[in-house]
Amino acid sequence: MTTRIPATRKQLIDDVLLKLPGVKAKNIGGLDAYLVSDKMFACISGNGIGIRVPAATAVELQFSRGDVVPFQPRGMPSSREWVQIDRADAADYAQDIEVFQASIAFVKGTRG
Repeated sequence: MTTRIPATRKQLIDDVLLKLPGVKAKNIGGLDAYLVSDKMFACISGNGIGIRVPAATAVELQFSRGDVVPFQPRGMPSSREWVQIDRADAADYAQDIEVFQASIAFVKGTRG
């Protein structure tokens, strides 16, 4: 009988994000990042996933959801376009597919 090694938090997040079309994983400056069209749209930070969305969407998410907080990688403030979704169970990020897809669409449409 073989014992199954439990999936790590990163593996569970990979299972959600790497299934989305065009998404690739890369380590950038020590952060596990997720890119589309060579632009980062999400990264693992602390107990959550930071995502880039339009500033108005970021504000809306922070006010409408209890699990969305300002994105502060390594305790440093970030831009208004970044927020963080904190979930205790990384498998629950599957419930945020629409938010991730919106982030991908936004990042694809940006210049930088």
